[in-house]
Amino acid sequence: MSNFYTRKGDDGTTGLLGEGRLPKYHPRMEAIGALDETTATLGLARSLIQDAAIQPLLIQIQRDLYGLMAEVAATPENAAQFRSIDPARVEWLETQTDTLSAQVQMPKEFILPGETRGSGALSLARTVVRRAERRIAELLDAGELENQELLRYLNRLSSLCFVLELAENQFSKKETRKAKE
Repeated sequence: MSNFYTRKGDDGTTGLLGEGRLPKYHPRMEAIGALDETTATLGLARSLIQDAAIQPLLIQIQRDLYGLMAEVAATPENAAQFRSIDPARVEWLETQTDTLSAQVQMPKEFILPGETRGSGALSLARTVVRRAERRIAELLDAGELENQELLRYLNRLSSLCFVLELAENQFSKKETRKAKE
């Protein structure tokens, strides 16, 4: 049986897809970590939601995020070979969001998360997506990434997570509470 560790990171660095290593605290590693957390929180949400029809959508998004992570983890000269997020994937997210939005009542004010375990997990996922979005924006601004579609995808994903939260509340017959009474 092979080991689940390599010892290569014991010096405080992490390897890239391509030549080179970066400090574990580098902004690129922060972005990859936030994307990894996003995938994990979506997995948690998938395990908790009551509307089974949402599960295939979350699985596809998790797969998209692994592709997105690969591009972020690649050296600049290798990034294009790992590119899977393009305008079509962003449009796909927009279509999913538009379809679900037509089925739920959109609140006119801020809401409180946590009406169900599943909707609470989707709200948590939305906040983690927003963190990943900020990290990707930082890398794009610094010229370390060039694919603007990564940022657009994450921006749309956070919107979709919000709509999914509302849909899960509706499916569970729970009223979405307003932040202000």
